[in-house]
Amino acid sequence: MSDHLSLGFEIVSLTVLGLILLFDLLYVVRRPHEPSMKEAGLWVGFYVTLALVFAGLLFWQAGPQYGQEFVAGWVTEYSLSVDNLFVFIIIMARFSVPRKYQQEVLMFGIIIALILRGIFILLGATLIEHFTWVFYIFGAFLLWTAWHQLKDDGGDEEDGAENGLVARLTKKLPVSEKYDGNKLRTTVDGRKMFTPMVMVFITIGMTDLMFAIDSIPAIFGLTQSAFIVFTANIFALMGLRQLYFLLGGLMDRLIYLKHGLSFILAFIGVKLILHAISHNELPFINGGQHVEWVPDISTPLSLAVILTTIVVATVASLMSKKGREAAMDARLKADVDKVRHPDEVGADKSE
Repeated sequence: MSDHLSLGFEIVSLTVLGLILLFDLLYVVRRPHEPSMKEAGLWVGFYVTLALVFAGLLFWQAGPQYGQEFVAGWVTEYSLSVDNLFVFIIIMARFSVPRKYQQEVLMFGIIIALILRGIFILLGATLIEHFTWVFYIFGAFLLWTAWHQLKDDGGDEEDGAENGLVARLTKKLPVSEKYDGNKLRTTVDGRKMFTPMVMVFITIGMTDLMFAIDSIPAIFGLTQSAFIVFTANIFALMGLRQLYFLLGGLMDRLIYLKHGLSFILAFIGVKLILHAISHNELPFINGGQHVEWVPDISTPLSLAVILTTIVVATVASLMSKKGREAAMDARLKADVDKVRHPDEVGADKSE
């Protein structure tokens, strides 16, 4: 066992993960369908098991510090990804995306999220290496994000699918009223037009950008290894589209997840600021000297706080009356949609 990861281990790991993601992408493209609960459950279980096996390999190859940092980062990013699913659900509903094509939309979102997070990871690692004071900015940003998420009731997100930047970017695009399978372009009365799928992709991409900006500072508060940051993000996004179908109405019951995530982001924000103070180089703070008395929040403590918060938020949501009422409202809305669009349901079953 060593206290660092070898270059060979990192290359092999990223290659294997890349091949798994490529297989997942090809599977979705060749077989567009709504997965059954069994299929979705098996895939989610596979990806979670894969992440735990990878954590075990890190414990074995580089010691408990790397292993704990990965688990803490993976759990945090996975939780933020589940929060991302809430927004995806709103987008799918807003644009009435047919169920059998939602897998492709989700896979597109995952790929864009990986690309954006990869860019932010490289930028973040470079900044941290050369400018330790960036931890002050990361910490303050996470505290602001935590507060903003806590007070946001989510009511503006649905309107955001049509208004704001997305609407400005697409207002001059000729967009048809109906989908044409999973095509981005179609012909209506002899005129070439974009399908609503283009609007969906642009909205998903903008959502991924916002979540990437939130998630990368959060995980850099748990580890400074770019490899662990990137692999934790990959595992957090793996199986996300299957989780979307597996959770179904349960998503509507997790009403306190946002509160739990707000607490986690605030906790990591405080940890980042304390770390910045203990490694301070800014001349107007303590004369540019490190502050020795600042407490250090260890990785095991961070992992315990994150896991406890997620468990408490989930249990409180499932047990609360408000959560059950939210789930019932979601089921009623889904039943109404089936009555309004019976042709879509029949089309999915026939294929």
